[in-house]
Amino acid sequence: MKNSFLRFSILAMCLGLAGLGTILGARSHAADAPANWGFAEGNLDRTCKPCDDFNKFAMGGWMKNNPIPADHPSWSTSAELAEKNLASLRQIAEASAAAKSAAGSNEQKVGDFYASCMDSAAIESAGTKPLAETVAAIDAMNDRQALLTEVARLHKQGIQAVFDFSSTQDFVDSTKVIGDADQGGLGMPDRDYYTRDDDRSKQLRTDYVAHVAKMFQLAGDSAEKSAAEAQTVMNIETSLAKASMTNVQLRDPQAVYHKLSLAQLKQLTPDWSWDSFFATVGLPGLPESNIGQPDFFKEMDRQVAATSLADWKTYLRWHVIHADAPALSDAFVQENFNFYGKRLSGTAELQPRWKRCVQSVNRNIGEALGQVYVEKYFPPDAKAHALEMVKNLISALRSDIPTLSWMSAETKKAAIDKLEAFNIKIGYPDKWRDYSKLSISRTSYLANTQRAATFENARELGKIGKPVDHNEWGMTPPTVNAYYNPTMNEIVFPAGILQPPFYDPKADDAINYGGMGAVIGHEISHGFDDEGSQFDPKGNLRNWWTADDRKNFDERATCVEKQFDTYEVEPGLHQNGKLVLGESIGDLGGLAISYAAYEKSLEGKPRPKDLDGFTPEQRFFLGWAQVWGANQRPEAARLQANTNPCLLYTS
Repeated sequence: MKNSFLRFSILAMCLGLAGLGTILGARSHAADAPANWGFAEGNLDRTCKPCDDFNKFAMGGWMKNNPIPADHPSWSTSAELAEKNLASLRQIAEASAAAKSAAGSNEQKVGDFYASCMDSAAIESAGTKPLAETVAAIDAMNDRQALLTEVARLHKQGIQAVFDFSSTQDFVDSTKVIGDADQGGLGMPDRDYYTRDDDRSKQLRTDYVAHVAKMFQLAGDSAEKSAAEAQTVMNIETSLAKASMTNVQLRDPQAVYHKLSLAQLKQLTPDWSWDSFFATVGLPGLPESNIGQPDFFKEMDRQVAATSLADWKTYLRWHVIHADAPALSDAFVQENFNFYGKRLSGTAELQPRWKRCVQSVNRNIGEALGQVYVEKYFPPDAKAHALEMVKNLISALRSDIPTLSWMSAETKKAAIDKLEAFNIKIGYPDKWRDYSKLSISRTSYLANTQRAATFENARELGKIGKPVDHNEWGMTPPTVNAYYNPTMNEIVFPAGILQPPFYDPKADDAINYGGMGAVIGHEISHGFDDEGSQFDPKGNLRNWWTADDRKNFDERATCVEKQFDTYEVEPGLHQNGKLVLGESIGDLGGLAISYAAYEKSLEGKPRPKDLDGFTPEQRFFLGWAQVWGANQRPEAARLQANTNPCLLYTS
């Protein structure tokens, strides 16, 4: 696979690192250089010139010395940090499991959830018995109304069969939470996996059908029956996929906003009873909802009428098995991994049970686990330092906006107004999620995951019609990631990412600004990328640009899009410039903002000395390279290029 570390322009690389070619031989070492200034010398590959291949120069040594572990599809410096956090969470989970905590406490729930997952003997003994009640309800369906009721009942359990339904902020009135129906119901990662005509896609569909058949066999069906059932699943899912929007189309907020009244919903899908669906999921008489993809729901409605009840039973059984497979016996877990792990992402080995169990606790009751995590591993001064850096980057962008030659004074003022309105969240929520109504025990791991899914679905739907909770977080505290939410106009940085190599209070400032600073700048830039720029300071989908300024923006965005279209993942497979446009703008803008903030931080101070032969400017770009160093399996790269708006070589 060709090098796809394409995080910033060649011009920016060479301006920042033009002097590195002179130090590839003997190096000077500043007498007062700290022993560890935040960048590992072993990361470097000095056989390569930085302006020929900066990724190889900066991280070639790391890439050589860090092969991908067998239980990972890729391996990166951020994945290393995630593994470190996972080990910390394991200690918390095991301590909670060993303690005799008060019934109903978060510690009891974390401990019992983890213990039930680790109890492989009980899981093996249970087999598919925990699925019996759900499967029996599906088998008992005897008419179309029963089908509609059963789909809604599965949604209530967190199994989003046929389509997805949740809550969302109203795009044009961000103070309101409304229902939100979106395309879904597929077992493969994306609609294109069902529609592409190339040989690799055809083979993958064949392999998927074989996988579905194998899972039906594990559930007790004969080989012949399972093969027929798998083809039925493929037929229904293909019909849904063909009516679905592409992942590029889904990135346009204007294209996925269609708020309809209940009467309009009935006109859109006459054979689908929304009255019945809403009543079953606990929202009787819901007056309006957003329908993300009306054409998808028209096809869904047609399928409800045209597809036999027997076929729908097969489809729903599959999605129950598919949703619960990770919590079933080892045969199900292994077969699930064989397709989604090995086949789709090239991962060689299943992760050890303890890792899967810790991740499951974090996924299902993450704020209960995260509350203990931040008490142990995220001191208050870390939050204060991170907040200071965020404010410095916002200040840098505030200073930069007035200098833009292509933007009018009117739009500049609106952009600064939006920037000033950013809500900054660092580390962990001010108010923790309440799990008091969620029952967790050691009796059954699958029962715990089912109750947790039901609890989460009820929590999501319970927000509809209520005031927006601006304290809510979309990631758990130990997560090595960050995000921008346009309807909240907020930037969020969990405690998990505010650690080396991204941020280290003992490291050189240049390294921190090149690492965490650029991540912060990336999230700030999302407020002004091709999607975020369509939302105003209050999170409403509203055009705050003049016509000429929007045209100028779109021309520059198209330039970035075309640049990334040229990057080849492997022969015949290119990056999709439209798909990764938001992330591309985020990276390009974020790095520029962070570099400006770093330069601003040096004003009025003596120039920092060179460290190990590297200037402060060079160290900034080394800090950036360090947080994106990675190796990736070809299968994982293909999957990411086809489905993920994030650029390649991210964890």
